[in-house]
Amino acid sequence: MVVSVALLLAVANTINVAADVAAMAAALRILVPVPQAVAAAAFAIGVLAVEVFVGYSRYSSILKWLALSLLTYPVVAAIASVPWGTVAVASVVPHISLNAGFIFLLTAILGTTISPYLFFWEAAQEVEEVKESRRKLGPRWSRRKAARRMRIDNAFGMIVSNLIGWFILVVSATVLHRQGVNQINTAADAARAIEPLVSSFPHAGTIAGGIFALGIIGLGALAVPVLAGSASYAFADAFGWRAGLSRGVREAPGFYTVIALAVLIGLAIDFAGLDPIMLLVWAAVINAFVAVPLIFIVGRIASDRKLMGRHASGRLSRVVVPLTGGLMAVSAAATVVGLFHH
Repeated sequence: MVVSVALLLAVANTINVAADVAAMAAALRILVPVPQAVAAAAFAIGVLAVEVFVGYSRYSSILKWLALSLLTYPVVAAIASVPWGTVAVASVVPHISLNAGFIFLLTAILGTTISPYLFFWEAAQEVEEVKESRRKLGPRWSRRKAARRMRIDNAFGMIVSNLIGWFILVVSATVLHRQGVNQINTAADAARAIEPLVSSFPHAGTIAGGIFALGIIGLGALAVPVLAGSASYAFADAFGWRAGLSRGVREAPGFYTVIALAVLIGLAIDFAGLDPIMLLVWAAVINAFVAVPLIFIVGRIASDRKLMGRHASGRLSRVVVPLTGGLMAVSAAATVVGLFHH
């Protein structure tokens, strides 16, 4: 079972790596006329080299600042002519359609929100942080304080990420629709969503493209190591390998081999010349399919008092987790039906 889960995760994550690398290359091409394949290869090999030889903790502490570019979306929402009354109603009472395209994109949104890699990456990183914290603090380390910090960190991260995601949807729908862009085919199309932020400048498109490209490249450079690393953690758990980004290559050769394979196979997928935007959407849909069995497996483990002791899931989690898995299963099944009838 564990090996099967690891394989499912590896497939989903490798495709996601390909999508992220392709998106980074497409974003760079907004600014520099470089071939897509060359840009993708440079990003993939560069990110892999930094993850292996520099260390993810140091590398991510720098790149996290690039994530601040996402704050441009709330700013654009504040200055653009957003019909807030309509948005408020639609956010609480969304329009539901049984159209195959609507269901397909709904499944993609679920897959990119509840992504399979989070189940492994989050747990593994928390364990590594706890070990590092215990080493630094020694007798001053407290299990209760560490658990409280985890809860606050996770709650804050989920609230902020979903809020930013909401702003991205609002801004894209409002600004792009007003510009007559009803379908995003390229990264440049997506970049036009933040043009109101720089509309007073003579080269608004270039500036908007630069801000957008910076955000995509920064987030992609953060995401690729996470995607490859989470698959590697899953295989390490399945086969009992030494694992951890705090270890060197010689200490954990199997762990780093899986990371390298995930990135390089993802790069090979990019060389097939697939559309980066559609690849991102399909990667999200595949994530949604893979997440369904993982949600039930993780939920079962988390609620097992013999395994988790006093840390077992509470009543709310034991209801919400399987309900979430069930709704995602329905969405995935409806997507399959829609694809066959399309």
